[in-house]
Amino acid sequence: MVATYNLPDGPKTSSMLRVMKLIFQPIKYMEDYAKAYGDTFTLRNKSGNHIVYFSNPQALQQIYTSDASCFEAGRGNRFLRFLVGDNSLLLLDGERHSRGRQLLTPPFHGDRMRSYGDAIREITLSVMGSWGNKPFDIRSSMQEISLRVILKVVFGLDSGAQLEELRRRLSSLLDFMGSPIMSSSLFFTFLQTDFGAWSPWGWMTREIKKIDDLIYAIIAQRKTELVENRQDILSLMMSARYDDGQPMSDAELRDQLMTLLLAGHETTASALTWAFYWLDIQPETRDKLLNELSTLDNTSDTIAISKLPYLTAVCQETLRIYPIALAGVFRKVIKPIQIMGYTLPEGTLVVPGIYMAHHREETYPEPNKFKPERFLERQYSAYEYIPFGGGSRRCIGSAFAMHEMKIVLATVLSKYQLSLLNKRPVKPTRRGLTVATPPGMKMVAAPIVKTAKTAVMV
Repeated sequence: MVATYNLPDGPKTSSMLRVMKLIFQPIKYMEDYAKAYGDTFTLRNKSGNHIVYFSNPQALQQIYTSDASCFEAGRGNRFLRFLVGDNSLLLLDGERHSRGRQLLTPPFHGDRMRSYGDAIREITLSVMGSWGNKPFDIRSSMQEISLRVILKVVFGLDSGAQLEELRRRLSSLLDFMGSPIMSSSLFFTFLQTDFGAWSPWGWMTREIKKIDDLIYAIIAQRKTELVENRQDILSLMMSARYDDGQPMSDAELRDQLMTLLLAGHETTASALTWAFYWLDIQPETRDKLLNELSTLDNTSDTIAISKLPYLTAVCQETLRIYPIALAGVFRKVIKPIQIMGYTLPEGTLVVPGIYMAHHREETYPEPNKFKPERFLERQYSAYEYIPFGGGSRRCIGSAFAMHEMKIVLATVLSKYQLSLLNKRPVKPTRRGLTVATPPGMKMVAAPIVKTAKTAVMV
């Protein structure tokens, strides 16, 4: 008996035009298709590997709870191989993915959060010290904080020439990857050609090689040290063992470090930049948050900070209204599956629509309004609120990312009121694989002087 397949309706535009719109108008791309076709639509390709977007919570639950044998998710990230390597969690499937995830998850939870929180606060205070009374690029500052946090917490680097060189090269590489030409090259493979050191792709591949050399040198040096008492994630990964007693290879360590860097740097910096934007655009939200922060007995207690409900809601709403990734990991159907009444054939690419799920009127009334209170009024399911993805592919660093956001926000707001130099509404723009605030967004920091009963700006 021949199986009968049926796919949702979708646009008839060419794949080239669709990709161009996704690159240069990412929000409009999602909003236009959602308006025309609702929660579910199909982007058809000549290859037959059609792309189906789902954003209904019931559909997302079916996707995230389906047997792993139904999908192949790592293949959807193969275009990142040039950066993260073959051993990255992003590219693995099946047993290898499960084993790697079990090894990498523990460092991001438990008592280590306190020591990580103290490091985040110290780094934030250090970066704040450079602001002075002149306008500064808020995104650049958040990038510096997030990168220094990764180098400290993940790589275990405090200071020295090694740290400075790695920081400089990583900053340069990630900024370059966020440029328009490199953003396009991630979608068009014909642009991924090495024409020598002066060509964009050639420069990037050589820069990655230099970063690799630095990372392997750090791994080799760490092997000569006593790592049992170290709390950085690299040392914890080096101490971890698979079920057969074997440690990660140097190549595995390198690939997972690059994965954590890619997943934790740009994403957190973008989310923090959006948070400060919303807090200035909506002063009533900032005032509520300041009132909550004023209830803390000790403003340096990062664990107490992380438990504040309104601060948590502000972070949640920031990641809802403009999620850093508009869509989740592509899942390739490897055996026919039924989702929401549609029977999808082998080869279909299933995509969880994060942005669309976060803007469903039925789930989030007034979805385009920044309203942290909605997270205090009700509890959203893991299929309604999905900024970190879901199921077995959910970001392993999600708890750490939220922890970092809360501490940076609380630390800055305890010292400064940040105000946009040009107060105007902004829309997200493409930055590599993510969406972010437009480049060059300037803010000014007004110091807060605290008295016995109140706080005033000077």
